[in-house]
Amino acid sequence: MKAYVITIMDNKKSVEAAERCISTAKRNANIDVQKFQAFTPKHDPQKRFQDLGLITKNFDEKYSKSQNAMAAFLSHYTLWTKCIEDSEDYIIFEHDAVIENNIPKIGYAGAITFSQPSYGKYNTPMFIGVGPLTQKPYFGGAHGYIVTPQGARTIVETAKNHAAPTDIYLNSELFPWLQEHYPWSCKADDSFTTIQRQTGCLAKHNYKDGYEYLV
Repeated sequence: MKAYVITIMDNKKSVEAAERCISTAKRNANIDVQKFQAFTPKHDPQKRFQDLGLITKNFDEKYSKSQNAMAAFLSHYTLWTKCIEDSEDYIIFEHDAVIENNIPKIGYAGAITFSQPSYGKYNTPMFIGVGPLTQKPYFGGAHGYIVTPQGARTIVETAKNHAAPTDIYLNSELFPWLQEHYPWSCKADDSFTTIQRQTGCLAKHNYKDGYEYLV
């Protein structure tokens, strides 16, 4: 199993947050995490979506900046394709992830979140261990999850017609086999965003005065 944290390498805050993720993963879950170069608007996500045959219409929404959300999706998408190529399960973190305890290593299939939702209302699972996706009909943030090669293949193939902001895309309507592990092992500890507009940040559990909007 490999583990990656999506990191904007030329953004100091992103790098510092990713290093915190790496440190907490090692200390609290004994997992070695590598940084993965994030896509950003400077990588021309519109062109990359066209080259990959992915739809873009679902990124035109009020909560996030479309080019930024598309770039974030490309970061996850590229890791999904690497997961398929490596034939190995991947743990995928976003830079604001903080790991608090052990991450499940067995008992799941396809893709599983082990992270506490970072925004809005959500359901708390009534089970311990691995169960069906319960927190929301979709991942309440894509800051920490596991994907298998088989799951990644279906997720990549489905993206041709259904690509959307990553957490919303990973939903139980498209992928009824998505799972959740509880108690949650990971949370988002964010004080800035490179993706959301203010409208999208108002529901964030960490939102407060001084929250930063970065390019």
